[in-house]
Amino acid sequence: MPGRIEPAIPVPPDTFSLRRIAVPAFAPSLLFGLAEGAILPVIPLSARGLGASVAMAALVVMLIGVGSLVSNIPASLITMHKGERWAIVAAAAWSALAMALCAWTRHLGVFLVGAFMIGMSQAVFTLARQSYLTEAVPVAYRARALSTLGGVMRIGMFIGPFVASAVIHLHGIDGAYGVGIVALAVAAVVGARMPDLEAPPADPTAPTAAHPTLRSTLRDHRHVFITLGIGVMLVSAVRASRQAIIPLWADHLALAPSVASLIYGLAGGVDMLVFYPAGRLMDLKGRRWVAVPSMVIMGTALLLTPLTHGATTLLLAAMAIGFGNGIGSGMVMTLGADHSPRIGRAHFLGVWRLMADIGASCGPALLSFTAATLTLGAGIAVTGVIAMGAAAQLAYWIPRAGTVTPR
Repeated sequence: MPGRIEPAIPVPPDTFSLRRIAVPAFAPSLLFGLAEGAILPVIPLSARGLGASVAMAALVVMLIGVGSLVSNIPASLITMHKGERWAIVAAAAWSALAMALCAWTRHLGVFLVGAFMIGMSQAVFTLARQSYLTEAVPVAYRARALSTLGGVMRIGMFIGPFVASAVIHLHGIDGAYGVGIVALAVAAVVGARMPDLEAPPADPTAPTAAHPTLRSTLRDHRHVFITLGIGVMLVSAVRASRQAIIPLWADHLALAPSVASLIYGLAGGVDMLVFYPAGRLMDLKGRRWVAVPSMVIMGTALLLTPLTHGATTLLLAAMAIGFGNGIGSGMVMTLGADHSPRIGRAHFLGVWRLMADIGASCGPALLSFTAATLTLGAGIAVTGVIAMGAAAQLAYWIPRAGTVTPR
């Protein structure tokens, strides 16, 4: 039935242990995040070394996001036809090939293709990971599993630049791509060893369902997409904007780059520390208990950011933003998993990720437009208002535990 979700708090199965599947479930994500963290800081530098202007170097970074955005629907088709396990392996191999292309080419056009390919692999990998855990983990552990998935990805991206920095010191800038390729190769090996999912036994009395298509998925679940999906777009817009807000406001306050970097890093550290408790709370109390406070905390901190006047006050606001974002780790994936049908799940999650990526693209663009036409402080305040709007949207449309989504 379109719109129906599984109960949020069923009795936990005695035979399941999240720890037992930790390595096959989360190690590829940690390694994938490490690979991305290793190469993202050097992508603009490599582009500049190939003769790109500053504007073109920024465009290269944007191409990664564009590659992910346009690949969400194809990613759903790949996952549906090849299965989650081999989609993960293929995404890791494709990303490694793209990084090798970026490292070895001396032509800017080829480098742009490589950056776009990295974005494509992101879409396939993330959708396959989410789909796999949605199937493999009982509903009672779902939020913990998906929060941990988001958390370990962030941990990998946090570690990646440090590992790459050491290798770059010894082997030059191409060493960062070497770190990424090695991490992805290991991720592919671990992914290939994941246990296959067993299809649930068919009910002989149930009517035979038509094979879902992308069009039928959009039709059958349109209410979820235009209600809760809009909330997810707003969440993604706020999250994407926050990455630019902290360094931009630090620059506005004339703080030293080292201080700005320290503030950003401490906020990221807070972000990484709270993902598992938040996931556990979502499993035990329901999704609203985390999703709504996450956006309220971020919105409040963002609205206060333009009032900060020095390193200490900006640090407090940035840590609050990091805390709000951290407790929401895996929130978008969990809500998507809750509402996705068992048959045609990959199609649903592909559309879900597409909506999230659209929000992530529009958020920084709106921040840039508002800052250019008004002030940076006004742009940050608008982002805070969007966060409050996201909180209201989620509070209204997230179903209570054990209920169904309004038709």
